[in-house]
Amino acid sequence: MRLLSREDLREPREPRAFLVAIAKGLLFDYFRRAALEQAYLTELMLIPESEHPSPEEQQLILEDLKAIDRLLGKLSSKARAAFLYNRLDGMGHAEIAQRLGVSVPRVRQYLAQGIRQCYIALYGEPL
Repeated sequence: MRLLSREDLREPREPRAFLVAIAKGLLFDYFRRAALEQAYLTELMLIPESEHPSPEEQQLILEDLKAIDRLLGKLSSKARAAFLYNRLDGMGHAEIAQRLGVSVPRVRQYLAQGIRQCYIALYGEPL
């Protein structure tokens, strides 16, 4: 589906290698989302059962988590890590820079990329 939505769909030079690359990407996405779902279910087990969301709410939460994962999947691994360190762990720019082995201005760029992806998810591509 993603291929068909491309504007500049060209015939691949190496169709077999192209299909292998697509299959690897799909497998990677599948296992990443399965790991995300497992992490959510593991965290859910840590809270008292009386506070568990309903099965419908759990499904909606999982769908939201997968949408966030797709959104952040468009970032480089360092940009994604910087964004998550900042937003989820509350780490500052200098601490993130040290952890990722990059400069503070680079961390600012990574965070801006993450915020831009969030903006696009909420409002669409900026003009």
